[in-house]
Amino acid sequence: MKILFVLTSHDKLGDTGKKTGFWVEEFANPYYTLLDKGAKITIATPKGGAAPIDPSSDSPDAATKDTERFNNDDVAKNKIANTKVLADMNADDFDAVFYPGGHGPLWDLANDANSVALIEKFNSQHKPIAFVCHAPVALMKVKNSEGYPLVEGKKVTGFSNSEETAVGLSAVVPVLVEDMLIENGAFYSNVEDWAPYAIQDGNLITGQNPASSELVAEKLLASLK
Repeated sequence: MKILFVLTSHDKLGDTGKKTGFWVEEFANPYYTLLDKGAKITIATPKGGAAPIDPSSDSPDAATKDTERFNNDDVAKNKIANTKVLADMNADDFDAVFYPGGHGPLWDLANDANSVALIEKFNSQHKPIAFVCHAPVALMKVKNSEGYPLVEGKKVTGFSNSEETAVGLSAVVPVLVEDMLIENGAFYSNVEDWAPYAIQDGNLITGQNPASSELVAEKLLASLK
């Protein structure tokens, strides 16, 4: 199992003066879930080099067994500090792709041409494509083989408008994930704020929020068996 993880390179939370990046739990849980089953994981970002960690996701409030494992894992931390350049990645070299969230992707992966082309290639090869929380924003400009939005007519989830409101960032973010998916013709659904929820529709796997990371990882793993 060769799996590509795509993380954000973006670290500024709009004009708030605060930092953002990727959400540690959304990386760590799937990373260890898949690694422990023997997966070989490559990590890439638009810019390469160090992937920014959202400081809020590295706080005691957000700690889980997986984030603690990551904080004590020099090999994983080294991978995060030295990610590959996304433009150099080829779908032919991997069995699946996974996008962890955090607010960072709303600014870069939403519009990244290399990311769009990569997802389109994975999809055309009928390989699993998985996203959690804010990461489904990477599907915003992705088309299917007929030239329509990839999510059109698909059952999906992602960070909900009510969750964005709850964290006080609805007016800060450039894209609301729920609205974007609906506007692109997806059948969007969600459960109550912060509850685990993931949906699979064909090779497309999406999770609602950080708590959904494990469900996404398990569906991705099952798709590769």
